[in-house]
Amino acid sequence: MNTYSSSSLPGGTWNLGDLPVARVGYGAMQLTGPGVMGPPADRDGAIAVLREAVDLGVTHIDTAGAYGPRVTNQLIREALHPYAVSLHVVTKVGAVRDQQGGWPPARRPEELRRAVHENLDDLGLDSLDVVNLRLGNALGPQPGSLTEPFGALVELQQQGLIRHLGVSNATAEQVAEAQAIAPIVCVQNMYNLAYRQDDELIDDLAAKGIAYVPFFPLGGFTPLQSTALSAVASRLGTTPMSVALAWLLRRSPNILLIPGTASAAHLRENVAGAGLPLAEADLIELDTIGR
Repeated sequence: MNTYSSSSLPGGTWNLGDLPVARVGYGAMQLTGPGVMGPPADRDGAIAVLREAVDLGVTHIDTAGAYGPRVTNQLIREALHPYAVSLHVVTKVGAVRDQQGGWPPARRPEELRRAVHENLDDLGLDSLDVVNLRLGNALGPQPGSLTEPFGALVELQQQGLIRHLGVSNATAEQVAEAQAIAPIVCVQNMYNLAYRQDDELIDDLAAKGIAYVPFFPLGGFTPLQSTALSAVASRLGTTPMSVALAWLLRRSPNILLIPGTASAAHLRENVAGAGLPLAEADLIELDTIGR
């Protein structure tokens, strides 16, 4: 049934600590209901997408207990448990959902402990491969110390409940603060062709062997409208999304993609699009975006 392998996916692999993953992964956020709340309208379809991702060779699935809440983790378990040794699930803690669909922070030590145990229960695991501490708010990274919440996760790591740690929605200063406390294997921040505030951070992390995982609002590139992007996509006979994904893989070897979708067909398009060959002229033209 599997016609793909992780080695045949675009971009090759990168190590999250001691965990090798294909650079093209899958973000499970869109498998919930509207507004990332509640169950999907098509549960069987959501299960099929997760299984298709693994069949395509994806070995890195991104999720969070706040998605649903708890919906995506339960879907992942239903679709993929027992997990292949090569498959690694990366989750986030540090935010919950309120009745209005907001994402209030939940970074007190007791909240983080509860979140880690809920992730373990919902995913059917004894230890989580990677846990990212979500910082900031819906507007983006915010200044402030992460010592207390990150220290709480380090304690859980020492108890064997977490293998590796990362940070999400973080400033460069918070990334450095986390590294001074304990090793991290990834940083998950907003980044794309038009939003390139983390250029320096990406290069610094690459030199240290740390992955950078870009995310986008609601799993998409909106708003990423650009005459240059459209021109390159038209010239290559493809979509702006494909060009944007391919550009990210070319941007730096430590960038891991986690495009999300609730459609198996769209998933296949994302994987194929990430492997789009970009000529030097294309890269020069694209590099004008966001500068």
